[in-house]
Amino acid sequence: MISVVIPAYNEENAIKETIDEIKLVFKNNKIKEFEVVVVNDGSSDKTGDIAKAQGITVVNHPHNVGYGRSLKDGIRTAKFDTIVITDADRTYPFDQAPMLIKEFQKGFDMVVGARTGSHYRESLIKAPLRKILKFLVEFTASREIPDINSGLRVFSRKTVLTYVSHLCDTFSFTTSMTLAYMMTGRFVKYLPIPYEKREGQTKVKLVKDSLRTLQYILQSINYYNPIKIFMLFAAICFFFSLSGFLLSALAGLKSGFYLGIGGLLVSLVIVGLGLVADLLKQIMHK
Repeated sequence: MISVVIPAYNEENAIKETIDEIKLVFKNNKIKEFEVVVVNDGSSDKTGDIAKAQGITVVNHPHNVGYGRSLKDGIRTAKFDTIVITDADRTYPFDQAPMLIKEFQKGFDMVVGARTGSHYRESLIKAPLRKILKFLVEFTASREIPDINSGLRVFSRKTVLTYVSHLCDTFSFTTSMTLAYMMTGRFVKYLPIPYEKREGQTKVKLVKDSLRTLQYILQSINYYNPIKIFMLFAAICFFFSLSGFLLSALAGLKSGFYLGIGGLLVSLVIVGLGLVADLLKQIMHK
């Protein structure tokens, strides 16, 4: 019994093919009990009408409110506990979903399709931004994460509803979900999947959405494990402190010595603030 949740915004050219593919994949894998929930996120085209004509569940937003909010509403509407989320633009080949579902049934809390292929790494601008965000998430979670915001994943409705109020309403929903699961000890498995060329134009605003993702990563760290981010900032200050002392020793500049002392003191203050933040978190979670 599986619910497939699809957020859709102006996807009239791909939504029917996406739904048809899901039905065909489940038929070929002899999965009879399933539903498809499309969340029409204030589309200005015929996305909602086309989806409704396919005989599935359609949730309509009066205006566009975001990827994450659409997924939340779709998950709340879903009838079954096993949730599969995917996109409406045909970038995720749904024939990979049964493999993820089978792995999920082994006892994982979430199974994620880690994107591979040229279409995933096609942008020279996206690559360094992804590396920065990936470093922050891996540093926080203390484990390797192949794909922090893949949109093809399987999880339990009952479990995710305990996190919904802390998850992002926009593009960063999957990133915040990844952090929430990992930082609370959930079992998360990644399986490589191909990533296809999308139908239509991307809805992602690279700089704006990257900054927003960074914001939610920092907020998640601050909520689940605040001392991590303080230790990172303290390490940066300590690095500048050592640089100052080296500059003073090698070049004989007093300014380098003052920079070293200042950086060391700031680093100690940040560590102290991190301990206070961690204590407050423990008190609030009791």
